[in-house]
Parts: sequence; structure tokens; C-alpha cells
Amino acid sequence: MADRKKILIVGGVAGGASAATRLRRLSEDAEIVMFERGEHISFANCGLPYHIGGTIADRERLLVQTPEAMHKRYRIDIRTRTEVVRIDREKRQVVARDLQAGKEYTESYDALILSPGAAPVRPPIPGIDSRGIFTLRNVADMDAINAAIEQHKPRRAVVVGGGYIGLEMTEALRQRGIDVTLVELAEQVFIAADPEIVEPVHQELRRQGVDLRLGTSVQGFAEQGEGLSVSLSSGEQVQADMVILSIGVRPETKLAADAGLEIGKTRAIVVDEHMRTCDQAIYAVGDAVQVRNFVSGIESVIPLAGPANRQARIAADNIFGRPSVYRDTQGTAICKVFDLAVGMTGMSEKALQRADMPYEKVHIHPASHAGYYPGAHQISLKLLFDPTTGKVLGGQAVGADGVDKRIDVLAVAIRAGLSVHDLAEQELSYAPPYGSAKDPVNYAGFVAANVVDGDVKICHVADVLSATPDQAILDVRTPAEMQTGAIPGSINIPLDDLRERLAELPKDKELLVSCQVGLRGYLACRILDQHGYTCRNLSGGYKTYMAVTGMMGGDEPPAGREVTSDTGEAPLVGEKGGGAMPAESEKSLDVVRRIDASGLQCPGPIMQLKGAVDAIEPGQAVQVLAGDPGFERDVAAWCNSTGHRLVDLGRSNGHISAIVQKNGVQAAADRLPATGTATQVEAGISKKNKTMVVFSGELDKALASFIIANGAAAMGSKVTMFFTFWGLNVLRRPEKVGVAKNLVERMFGWMMPRGADRLKLSKMHMGGAGAAMIKGIMRKKNVQSLPELIEAAKKSGVRLVACAMSMDLMGIKREELIDGVEEGGVAMYLDSAESGTVNLFI
Repeated sequence: MADRKKILIVGGVAGGASAATRLRRLSEDAEIVMFERGEHISFANCGLPYHIGGTIADRERLLVQTPEAMHKRYRIDIRTRTEVVRIDREKRQVVARDLQAGKEYTESYDALILSPGAAPVRPPIPGIDSRGIFTLRNVADMDAINAAIEQHKPRRAVVVGGGYIGLEMTEALRQRGIDVTLVELAEQVFIAADPEIVEPVHQELRRQGVDLRLGTSVQGFAEQGEGLSVSLSSGEQVQADMVILSIGVRPETKLAADAGLEIGKTRAIVVDEHMRTCDQAIYAVGDAVQVRNFVSGIESVIPLAGPANRQARIAADNIFGRPSVYRDTQGTAICKVFDLAVGMTGMSEKALQRADMPYEKVHIHPASHAGYYPGAHQISLKLLFDPTTGKVLGGQAVGADGVDKRIDVLAVAIRAGLSVHDLAEQELSYAPPYGSAKDPVNYAGFVAANVVDGDVKICHVADVLSATPDQAILDVRTPAEMQTGAIPGSINIPLDDLRERLAELPKDKELLVSCQVGLRGYLACRILDQHGYTCRNLSGGYKTYMAVTGMMGGDEPPAGREVTSDTGEAPLVGEKGGGAMPAESEKSLDVVRRIDASGLQCPGPIMQLKGAVDAIEPGQAVQVLAGDPGFERDVAAWCNSTGHRLVDLGRSNGHISAIVQKNGVQAAADRLPATGTATQVEAGISKKNKTMVVFSGELDKALASFIIANGAAAMGSKVTMFFTFWGLNVLRRPEKVGVAKNLVERMFGWMMPRGADRLKLSKMHMGGAGAAMIKGIMRKKNVQSLPELIEAAKKSGVRLVACAMSMDLMGIKREELIDGVEEGGVAMYLDSAESGTVNLFI
């Protein structure tokens, strides 16, 4: 019979075992022999770290199929602890070595399937073979790591590499109570994804106590007592009791190369669409083969279990005459990192740039399911698409829940060749516990379709960071949101006030519009476009700006206990800038309101918090539960800016719990110097007012005053600038104004500079050359000019007060001052100064 073929399979696990069982289903008569170097032929290698961490308690659950069970069900000749060492293509034979007996023998074949997999990379650095250094590829490796933990009780570990295994092992070791230093050569972990998607993962790792070393390599290992000393490229020495190498994997191709099979530029085995090598009798599948990227068509190595299983089935089909074709690899993948998941499909932005393919991108930050249903978490989703046709090229997402569902839908869309318009039209399952009527996938489609259709022009963080003097940044969030942080130099006009305040915006500049996540920026652009302004919306808003610029990876927020599972309330553990609260403080803290903002997208939780704090008395506290991962930093920044006290910050199941005490005598006293009194706090220090006297009319000093003023305004302060004597020249109009003056007043006018653009430097004036040089440097460095800083200050609510007495003495008339300046005297200035925290004389 035609089915009486002898088929040899080299290697088990996903590729080899799947091929063997498919072959048997296609033919009862075929002779099938599987060779496996190790003891186990089919195990869940993706589950190995979870057994080490204790999540999968039963080791046997990882053994998908034993040799005995597989033989009994499929009648396959399985030879474990046997390595195929040579292939004789002319004779159609392999040479196998029984590793236990130490004997070699030959075995003939009609068809041969290679599934050797990939081996962990062990770079040739000093001390790489020291004891206590492990890799994780199979069950034996897992057992060795578990045995080392049980026997030696390590306290410190170094994980080298931030890929899938590195991240999963980091979590596993932390679950075992081991301190972990994670060393990654690149500037990010999960290198396949784009940096802004991975930045929340960095934050999560640090929050879980991981010592994350990015942009760092290991230079060598040295045994030191019972442990190891790990030398880093930074020059530091890190002490460890064990090391996990997860630098990556390399296709095992020696057997194929020695047999003369074609090896591609990726150093993997070249196969055709039928999984056949250059030898028509030999097939190859799994991590050792070179595949094409589904989107770009570029040859790649993408070691994933799903593709390996499909390739094995296709190879088996073709051996028995079924014309089955493998249609390339998308690279769909997901990784759990403590309370977060990060996933991707298709091309990343980095890959598109390397392939020189045209693309556009949008960022959205929706909730994982209906916001009004408890337990929603915010997802950050990035969609990449062709800017002309709208064809979906790739997608990435990160969040505590719902990431897998959206990545899977996008994976199907890419495989089907759908466009962003098709995403908008997808009818996806909806019920409040599972999704939204406008699913994040639909939402991404709507946003991207608006771009393709020309309904809105977008910009990205790189555009904002390189803004020119011909551009202005408009932030349409509320003042309360601005207190959590803002893009430097932003003009703040809340969206709801925009129509009434259009006159404050320059029509001769392009407006780069920002909000928190992009929606209000889009609405603002629709208004501005129809009123004759030129604008672009910042895709993903300030949240994406924080991720791209790395602001989420800065200093850690205060530590706190996790929310208890039975009550959902966070015990009080720590306070901002200090250690644990005294027991009497825990008992006396008056938490009068508890808010579940877990279903709200940013800035909802901060707005809910502000409303609740405004409604309570000083000394009382509010507890907020939020699902937005950015809330952890937002609440710390908001408390720091407003003076309220962040008593506790904890997390459980992806939710953040914060307890905030309203400022007052008790709360603000924490911010006093040792000599301060409660009366002083109550009278003034709790008010965020800043005042400055601008006496100088010199360019450099005027620049300094307005830079400080704009910075203070961005931090939520009320700023009053009092201009007196020569400082009044800063506020003069640049053009000549026809007003009646006596001779002395006219003489003063001739001698003094008219306006901000004509001020001189206090040092190195050089007949005007110094001022021209500094202005030129400011333009090159994208630093706002003094007139622009003045306009920004006015738009930020900075109060400009001209000393009426000085105006009279120097003959300066009200009509000669720029718009928006008040006239006042010493009493007005002192009233502001006495209620403020900072007073400067410039």
C-alpha cells in the first residue's frame, strides 16, 4: 500500500509530537519512529516558569504526553534519550546514538521530519560555566532550578535577558520570595514590542520590587563563596545566589547543516511553503526553521508554539500527498508580567521602519469592559496601518485585563487583510462584564479611519518634542488634570471653554492639541478646524506622552500593602515620604468616603478624587479604587502638587487603591520645616501662591522670571508678577503709541527699550550682538522667545501687575502696555505675597 511509509521524526514537543500524531491519524499503516534526546517527548515548555513560581503546583500537569501513553494510543515507536547525530541523504538513513548505552545504529526512512528546536544562547563571557548559572528549556532544567531553590534557599538572583522566559522567571522567583535583578542589554524588555507599550511593564517590574537594569550587559561571572559575583557593563558588581540566563535562543541547525541542507541568512533551516527542505524527502518544522513574516514577507525566525504545531500538521499532510500550505507567521504573542499582560501581532513600528514600509499609527486607552461595571481596567492599545489604504499592519496592547481578546481580534483582522474601516464595523460580543458597546477594537478602527479619511490630522510625541516657534501646544484638559503633569510650554484651555476662548489662540501658528488620552483633543480639533485654525491632535494624549518620554519609569510612588481580598479595602501602611504610620494614626484616620473608579478611564479617577476631596473636611480622608495603571503616578503627582497627603497606595488584581487625606493643619504640617507652626501652615503655606517682583529690564533676567512663572503655573500655582521701575519695559508695546507726554516723560521714553524684543543682556551685551546670539541659540534649541513666554504666561493665568507709582514716575502710560496687564500698588502685591509660599525679587 502507498501508506506503508517509514517516517522518522527528530525531536518531540510541539513540532515533533504534533507531526507524529497527525501522521498516525492519516495512516494506520505507516511506521513512525520518534527520536528525543531528553526524557520527555511532549511537555508544556511554556508552563515551566509557572511551576517554578508555584502557580502550577502539580509537576505532572506539564507532561502533556508520556512515551508510554503515546505509544499505547498512537502505536508510535518512541526512543527517548536517543540523539540523531548524522543524516545520510543518499542512503536515506540516519545515525542514532543511544545515550544510555553509548551505542550508535542506523535507521532508514522514506520521509524525515526535523524538529530540533532552538537552544538557549550561552555567550562566551568569563565564568559562564560557573555553578549556580541555569537556563530553562526543558523539564530537566526546571527540575534543576527547583532543586537549587529548595536546597540552597537563595535570597538573591540575577536574570539575564528580558524576553519571555526572562520576564516569566523574574515573576516566578519573586513569587518564591527571592530578590531579583533583571539585566537587559536593550533599553526595554519584551524587545519585539515598541517602547511606549512596554513602559508600563517597566513600571510594573519596579513596583514588584525588581531591580531593573536596562541598557546594561553582563561582562562576567565569578564564584564568590557560596554565591556569584556578576560584573555589569556599568562597572557595578551584583551579588547573586543563582543566575538565570534567558538571553535568547538559537535554532539548532548543526544536524541539518552537516547534512548539506540549506541554511538561510537567519541561520535557520530553509523550507518551502510545504515545510519541505531542499531535499524532497526531508521536512523541518518548529523553532529551527526560517519563515516569512506574514505582513512584510521578510525572512525571519519566530519561535512560537502555535506556528510550530501548524507547521507539523502541514508537513504530515504533504508526506501523505495532501497539498497543505503554511501561510507565513504573524508573530502573535502575549506575556504575563505580574498583574499586567503585554501582547502584539503583526508588525511593530520598529519592524516597519526596518522594512521601510509606509505606516501610520494611533494610540488609544480604553477600558477593558463597560466602565460602569466593576472591575474594568484601562488598556493601552497601539494600532499600525497603511496610511493610504488603511490596511491593518500590526497591533500591540498592554493592560491588566482584556489584552488577549483584542490582540486575537487584530490577529484575525491582519490574517484576513482587513482595513481600519473593517475594524470599525466588526460586530463583537458585548455585555457589561466582558466588553463595551464600542469595543476597543472598534474604537481603534474609528480613530484610525478618521485619520485615513482626513477628518483629523494627528501628531505624535516626537512632533511635540521637536515643536518649532511656528507651533504652539494646546492642552484641553481641566486645571485639576494639569496638576498631575503637563507638556512643558502648554497653553491650557479646557475643552468646554474652547469656543468662548478661541481669541486667545494664535491663528498664525499650528496648534498641537493634547488631552489625556486623545478623545478631547480630537473634539477640540474638530472645533478649531471649523474656525479656521490649523491643528493636529496628539494621538494617545498626555498618557502616551508619559510613556514615550519615560516619565512613568521615574521615582517610585510610596509603597503600600495590597487591597485585602475579603473587604476590598486597603490597610494603612505608609505615608508619602515616610515610613509606616503609628498605630494610633491608623485608628484615628477618618476615611469618610470610598469611591470605586475602577471602571473609569483616565482622567476619571483623578476627577472623582478631586470632587471627593473638595467635599470633605481637612483631616478627613478618601479611598479610591482605580483600574487605570497610570493612576498610581497620577495620584502621587496630584497630591504632591495640591498639598494633600497620600497616606496609602497599594494594588491587588490589577487595581490600585489610594487613600488621600485632605490638607489642613494636620496634613500640611507634614510639609513644614522643623520650626514651623500649625498656625503658619493654616495661614499661608497650604496655599500655592507664588509672587515675584520684576525690577530688572534686562533680557536674561526677564527670561528667567517668565520661565519660573510658567513653570509654577504648570504646577497649579497662582502666580503674580509685580513689575516696577525698569521692569516695566518688559511690558511695553513694541510699536510707538500716540499719547500725550511732557518733555521729561518723552526723554525717559527715548532712553528706555520699547518692549520685550528690545531688551539688552545684563552681561556681554556687545552692542546688541550678545542679545542676538542668545536669541539665535534659543531658536535652535526650540526655547520659547520672551514674547512667547509672556503670551504663555498670560494664557496660563499668570497675573501681570504694573506698579502704578513707577509708571507715573517714568512717564509710562497705560496705553503703552501690552494687553492683559493690571495696574496696582504695594498693597495689592503684598496681599498676594503674604498668601504665597514663594516670593522672588528679580
